[in-house]
Amino acid sequence: MKITDIRIRIVKKDDNKLKAVASLTIDECFAVHDIKVIEGNQGLFIAMPSRKTPEGNFKDIVHPLNTETRDEISKLILAEYDKALKAPAE
Repeated sequence: MKITDIRIRIVKKDDNKLKAVASLTIDECFAVHDIKVIEGNQGLFIAMPSRKTPEGNFKDIVHPLNTETRDEISKLILAEYDKALKAPAE
């Protein structure tokens, strides 16, 4: 598996834990949208796309099946987020 594209959309709201929304493309043929970049108590982390269950809980719709893949995706998305913050405003 190779991540071939990551797009970041910065969320510009003050006092919001949601910092950005990311989309990634795998092997130039599979896209995952609405990956959230969130500011938590221990720093930034990503949250996979999810939906609310009838019980009121949230369940991931798409997610990595192992820690190594989750860590790699997180590292790449957070690096792109950092680049997007440093890029000149368009």
